[in-house]
Amino acid sequence: MNELPGLYNDWVAIFLMMAGFYVVISQGNLVKKLVGLALFQTSVFILYISLGKVAGGHAPIYDPAIAIYSNPLPHVLILTAIVVGVATTAVGLALVVRIHEAYGSVEEDDIQAADEAESTASSSEASAEEDAKQ
Repeated sequence: MNELPGLYNDWVAIFLMMAGFYVVISQGNLVKKLVGLALFQTSVFILYISLGKVAGGHAPIYDPAIAIYSNPLPHVLILTAIVVGVATTAVGLALVVRIHEAYGSVEEDDIQAADEAESTASSSEASAEEDAKQ
Protein backbone atom coordinates (compact mmCIF):
# COMPACT_ATOMS: atom_id res chain seq x y z
CA MET A 1 0.00 0.00 0.00
CA ASN A 2 3.00 2.28 0.49
CA GLU A 3 3.75 2.18 -3.24
CA LEU A 4 0.34 3.53 -4.27
CA PRO A 5 1.37 7.21 -4.01
CA GLY A 6 4.51 6.39 -5.99
CA LEU A 7 2.37 4.93 -8.75
CA TYR A 8 -0.06 7.87 -8.80
CA ASN A 9 1.11 9.09 -12.23
CA ASP A 10 0.78 5.59 -13.64
CA TRP A 11 -2.78 5.26 -12.36
CA VAL A 12 -3.72 8.66 -13.78
CA ALA A 13 -2.22 7.67 -17.14
CA ILE A 14 -4.08 4.36 -17.16
CA PHE A 15 -7.36 6.04 -16.22
CA LEU A 16 -6.99 8.67 -18.96
CA MET A 17 -5.98 5.99 -21.45
CA MET A 18 -9.06 3.89 -20.74
CA ALA A 19 -11.33 6.96 -20.74
CA GLY A 20 -9.98 8.03 -24.13
CA PHE A 21 -10.31 4.49 -25.51
CA TYR A 22 -13.90 4.29 -24.24
CA VAL A 23 -14.78 7.58 -25.93
CA VAL A 24 -13.29 6.38 -29.22
CA ILE A 25 -15.19 3.10 -29.30
CA SER A 26 -18.49 4.28 -27.80
CA GLN A 27 -19.17 7.54 -29.64
CA GLY A 28 -20.44 7.85 -33.20
CA ASN A 29 -19.61 11.54 -33.51
CA LEU A 30 -16.31 12.06 -35.33
CA VAL A 31 -15.37 15.16 -33.30
CA LYS A 32 -15.87 13.23 -30.06
CA LYS A 33 -13.70 10.45 -31.45
CA LEU A 34 -10.92 12.98 -32.10
CA VAL A 35 -11.25 14.26 -28.54
CA GLY A 36 -10.98 10.66 -27.28
CA LEU A 37 -7.86 10.11 -29.37
CA ALA A 38 -6.34 13.32 -27.99
CA LEU A 39 -7.13 12.15 -24.45
CA PHE A 40 -5.54 8.77 -25.15
CA GLN A 41 -2.50 10.48 -26.61
CA THR A 42 -2.16 12.75 -23.57
CA SER A 43 -2.19 9.73 -21.29
CA VAL A 44 0.72 8.23 -23.22
CA PHE A 45 2.62 11.52 -22.83
CA ILE A 46 2.05 11.46 -19.07
CA LEU A 47 3.19 7.85 -18.87
CA TYR A 48 6.44 8.47 -20.75
CA ILE A 49 7.25 11.65 -18.87
CA SER A 50 6.65 9.85 -15.57
CA LEU A 51 9.01 7.06 -16.59
CA GLY A 52 11.72 9.58 -17.50
CA LYS A 53 11.96 11.02 -14.00
CA VAL A 54 14.31 9.28 -11.58
CA ALA A 55 13.64 9.72 -7.85
CA GLY A 56 16.37 11.94 -6.48
CA GLY A 57 17.75 12.55 -9.96
CA HIS A 58 19.04 15.90 -11.15
CA ALA A 59 19.31 17.61 -14.49
CA PRO A 60 22.06 16.07 -16.62
CA ILE A 61 24.57 18.84 -16.02
CA TYR A 62 27.97 17.64 -14.92
CA ASP A 63 28.67 18.28 -11.29
CA PRO A 64 31.01 16.08 -9.24
CA ALA A 65 28.66 16.32 -6.24
CA ILE A 66 25.72 14.78 -8.16
CA ALA A 67 25.62 11.02 -8.62
CA ILE A 68 22.09 10.42 -9.96
CA TYR A 69 20.87 12.01 -13.17
CA SER A 70 17.44 11.99 -14.83
CA ASN A 71 17.31 11.04 -18.47
CA PRO A 72 16.16 14.04 -20.59
CA LEU A 73 15.44 11.95 -23.70
CA PRO A 74 11.81 11.03 -22.87
CA HIS A 75 10.97 14.69 -22.29
CA VAL A 76 12.49 15.73 -25.61
CA LEU A 77 10.69 12.95 -27.45
CA ILE A 78 7.38 13.91 -25.87
CA LEU A 79 7.83 17.53 -26.97
CA THR A 80 8.18 16.25 -30.53
CA ALA A 81 5.19 13.95 -30.07
CA ILE A 82 3.07 16.86 -28.82
CA VAL A 83 3.83 18.84 -31.97
CA VAL A 84 3.01 15.84 -34.17
CA GLY A 85 -0.16 15.20 -32.16
CA VAL A 86 -1.39 18.77 -32.58
CA ALA A 87 -0.74 18.60 -36.32
CA THR A 88 -2.51 15.24 -36.61
CA THR A 89 -5.50 16.54 -34.67
CA ALA A 90 -5.65 19.57 -36.94
CA VAL A 91 -5.69 17.32 -40.02
CA GLY A 92 -8.38 15.16 -38.42
CA LEU A 93 -10.53 18.21 -37.68
CA ALA A 94 -10.06 19.42 -41.27
CA LEU A 95 -11.25 16.02 -42.50
CA VAL A 96 -14.27 16.19 -40.21
CA VAL A 97 -15.14 19.64 -41.60
CA ARG A 98 -14.86 18.28 -45.16
CA ILE A 99 -17.00 15.25 -44.26
CA HIS A 100 -19.61 17.57 -42.75
CA GLU A 101 -19.66 19.61 -45.96
CA ALA A 102 -20.07 16.49 -48.09
CA TYR A 103 -22.61 14.58 -45.97
CA GLY A 104 -24.21 17.25 -43.78
CA SER A 105 -23.40 15.28 -40.62
CA VAL A 106 -20.49 14.09 -38.51
CA GLU A 107 -22.32 11.06 -37.11
CA GLU A 108 -21.02 7.69 -38.33
CA ASP A 109 -24.49 6.20 -38.78
CA ASP A 110 -25.70 9.09 -40.96
CA ILE A 111 -22.57 8.98 -43.11
CA GLN A 112 -22.81 5.21 -43.56
CA ALA A 113 -26.50 5.43 -44.44
CA ALA A 114 -25.77 8.14 -47.03
CA ASP A 115 -22.99 6.01 -48.54
CA GLU A 116 -25.23 2.94 -48.71
CA ALA A 117 -28.04 4.96 -50.30
CA GLU A 118 -25.59 6.37 -52.86
CA SER A 119 -24.12 2.95 -53.68
CA THR A 120 -27.62 1.45 -54.01
CA ALA A 121 -28.67 4.27 -56.32
CA SER A 122 -25.53 3.97 -58.46
CA SER A 123 -25.86 0.17 -58.72
CA SER A 124 -29.51 0.45 -59.76
CA GLU A 125 -28.54 3.06 -62.37
CA ALA A 126 -25.80 0.78 -63.67
CA SER A 127 -28.19 -2.19 -63.92
CA ALA A 128 -30.76 0.02 -65.68
CA GLU A 129 -28.10 1.08 -68.21
CA GLU A 130 -27.15 -2.59 -68.80
CA ASP A 131 -30.82 -3.49 -69.35
CA ALA A 132 -31.20 -0.59 -71.79
CA LYS A 133 -28.14 -1.77 -73.79
CA GLN A 134 -29.52 -5.27 -74.12
